[in-house]
Amino acid sequence: MPDLVVSGAQVTCTFGVAPSTLTVIPSGPILQAGGQLLARVVDFVPMANIAPFGMCTTPSNPQVAAATAAASGVLTPQPCVPVIAAPWTPGSMKVSAGGVPALTNTSTCTCAWGGSISIVQAGQVKVTG
Repeated sequence: MPDLVVSGAQVTCTFGVAPSTLTVIPSGPILQAGGQLLARVVDFVPMANIAPFGMCTTPSNPQVAAATAAASGVLTPQPCVPVIAAPWTPGSMKVSAGGVPALTNTSTCTCAWGGSISIVQAGQVKVTG
C-alpha cells in the first residue's frame, strides 16, 4: 500500500539538481495524517505547493536553451522555475478530502519542460492509503 503524502514531503524533478519540499496550503476540509496536513492531488501549484529544484538542466526550458546557445552549445543550467499544468496522478484510491484524492508516494506530475516530478519521501510513514 502506498504511503500518504503530507506537507513537508521531499520531491525531486528529473531535470532539477536539488530536491524540493512540498507545501500543503489548507483549503477546504483540513485532514491530517500522522499529525501533519494531508496533501491532495490538487497540491501542484508551482512556487506555492512545489518549490524550485535548484537549477534546471533541460534544453527544452527556454532559459536553459538561451544560456546554452550563448555558451557555444555547452549546457548551462539556469534557475528552476517549475511550470506544472496538471494535478498529480494517480491519487489514493481509498483516501480523499473534500472529494479530492489524497496524494500518495507513488504519484507523479510533469513540468512543462519535460521533467517528471516524484515523491522521494512522503513526510510520514505511519498512515497508508
